[in-house]
Amino acid sequence: MRSIASLPGSERARLIQSLSEAEARALRFDWPSWARAAQLPPAGAWTVWLLLAGRGFGKTRVGAEWVRSGVSGASPLAPGRYRRIALVAETAADARDVMVEGESGLLATHPPDFRPRYEPSKRRVTWPNGAIATLYNAVEPDQLRGPQHDAAWADELAKWRYAEATWDMLQFGLRLGEHPRQVVTTTPKPIRLLKTIMASANTVTTRGTTYDNRENLAPSFFSQVIQRYEGTRLGRQELDAEWLEDVPGALWQRARIDELRLAEAPELRRIVVAIDPAATSCEDADESGIVIAGLGADGHGYVLDDRSRRGTPDAVCRTALAAYYRFDADRIVAEVNNGGEWIGTVLRHLDADVPYRALRATRGKVVRAEPVAALYEQGRVHHVGSHAALEDQMCAFTIDLDRARAGASPDRVDALVWALTALLPGRAGKARGAVIR
Repeated sequence: MRSIASLPGSERARLIQSLSEAEARALRFDWPSWARAAQLPPAGAWTVWLLLAGRGFGKTRVGAEWVRSGVSGASPLAPGRYRRIALVAETAADARDVMVEGESGLLATHPPDFRPRYEPSKRRVTWPNGAIATLYNAVEPDQLRGPQHDAAWADELAKWRYAEATWDMLQFGLRLGEHPRQVVTTTPKPIRLLKTIMASANTVTTRGTTYDNRENLAPSFFSQVIQRYEGTRLGRQELDAEWLEDVPGALWQRARIDELRLAEAPELRRIVVAIDPAATSCEDADESGIVIAGLGADGHGYVLDDRSRRGTPDAVCRTALAAYYRFDADRIVAEVNNGGEWIGTVLRHLDADVPYRALRATRGKVVRAEPVAALYEQGRVHHVGSHAALEDQMCAFTIDLDRARAGASPDRVDALVWALTALLPGRAGKARGAVIR
């Protein structure tokens, strides 16, 4: 049956209006009819279903419905697949307020004839057919020492206080039934335990974002919360459910970039488009970095856009020219090492009047990048809006950069460095390996 959630609003309303009262009541609790595809359990013989999703995706509903489907039998008194379930949250209050009593928790997702009984004093949820779920928290891992289960729902594991100890105790107790399974519903954070779970051959990972459930979230949430955090490190983690971590030794840190980020640029005295060309334009070639930046009246640098791309010399130069016109830039600059002399020729062929300056590196990438990274530490460079791909590359750029390990040349970072070097030559690298001619 096609999911109700996939139908257009008008079609969905007509369908519901055509149902009898009994049919509408039954449909209300028919989760597969309402769920999006990413909210339904994956096929296969997995042991852990890891749902990494942003805030408001519907993770709690997924966990509650998975437990419900596991304990449900053919009738209210018939046994289901699971009889002893562990419900594990960060704190006891979270287990109670979110997993059990929450708007999308266990009590709310069950029909009246199969609604479980919650006994707070016993930390227990009991179903009419005798299935029992017990509440645990990650502040007291030893709660899980001894009890046995055939299923578990672990909520927001990435923020558990004693994550590894709690997870270990849970695994030792999953020894009932033929194939104990567990669902983990969490917003990602780069913790070691989550990496281990993701890497296991017995784990199936499903990803989702806040935007997937936009239709069911308050408009004010998007007009206020989303606009404030969209594109920031926190937003990419909490809304887009991206796996973000700072690399040890990286020249840039996400928190600092976020701290200096602006929604709009101030009045700018100069704007440049910087190109770091790829050595080749074949199918598996590196990208050509194309970054636009400006110099403010306050002497600060402002990163305006990242239009890096793969493509032929003509395509790369056309993209750079489009950015030059769009931002009313003063000049295009480009590195000409490794055969980059073609840039000036192609640019002048496309626009004979475009101001262009060649830049030649005399030192390595890291040496050129270090003084630019220092400008960020000094609070003198700001990103206007979000430039996710560029920022990912910046935060993976280390002083012991190893092309073989990184898998690609940091062309976006190189273009950034050239742009800021051209705008702030006294601070960003005239004496650190950049020759402007």
